[in-house]
Amino acid sequence: MDKRTAQALIAPRWPPRDVASTAALRQAGIDDRLLTGAVRVGVIVRLRRGAYIPLHRWTSLKPWEKDAARVDAHIEGTGGSAVYCLSTAAILHGLSVWNVGPEVHVAVGYAGSGTSRGADSLSHRLELATEDVVVVVRRGRRLRATSMARTIADCARQLPYEEAVVIGDSALHRGVPRVDIVRAVAAGSARGRRRASKVLDALESATESPGESRVRVLVERLGFEKPVVQLVLSTPEGEYRADFAWPELMIIIEFDGEGKYMDYEPTPAVLLAERRREALLMEQGWIFIRLRWSDLERPDDVRRRIEAAMDRARRRTA
Repeated sequence: MDKRTAQALIAPRWPPRDVASTAALRQAGIDDRLLTGAVRVGVIVRLRRGAYIPLHRWTSLKPWEKDAARVDAHIEGTGGSAVYCLSTAAILHGLSVWNVGPEVHVAVGYAGSGTSRGADSLSHRLELATEDVVVVVRRGRRLRATSMARTIADCARQLPYEEAVVIGDSALHRGVPRVDIVRAVAAGSARGRRRASKVLDALESATESPGESRVRVLVERLGFEKPVVQLVLSTPEGEYRADFAWPELMIIIEFDGEGKYMDYEPTPAVLLAERRREALLMEQGWIFIRLRWSDLERPDDVRRRIEAAMDRARRRTA
């Protein structure tokens, strides 16, 4: 079977969902022979045993969307019997994640827990109270996951600092009370509590995207004074909300990268109005530093740009 033939046979039969189980594909008329042939010629990607996705859909997904697709593959391949935790639970709760890796995290080792086997999953022995496990619904399926507060607490204990801050910021922005997370950390094991406390101290509910969380973490790591988050400034063209600002120096940092985890795409008119307000602020003396995803991988360059802006601001007031 060649690739063109496989595509012609697969495309009209694929179920509505991107990630499909072997059983769902059989029901749609894609038998084992066709499935095997389509995988071999590169039309379908096997995410794990019993779960597949069309190649063109897989390659179109952003990194965080691939993380979610791997979770869906685990659910399809195992029946979703596990109790999901850490970053996997964060995905199921609809929180933003960044750089959490391809593994699916499941909780084991307590009464009522399911088991999970496969190279794509990591098992965590967690002591979970009844209230620590909740039901979440994904793609019409009822699943079990650690509660929102317990999920953030576990991520703060175990994930790298930056990744944990991204998830925690997203939770606070969604309205999860900080006190609930603090209680979840205090109620858990003493192991990792100091690490979790550092993450909790860094969380900011006004942060609107993982990119903004990463900018804030980078500014902290570079040793600069903590900027004001989402500072609202008035202009003749209306209010302007700065991602980060040092008001006394009149410096603004804006995060611009593509894939800013926005739920909508601004219209050209909205973007034009924003640029007009920026121009008016620059006329007032505000200095803008615009950062993109790629800039966050070059911290020394970011340091130089911030220092240059601060030097310029101080010379202006000298």
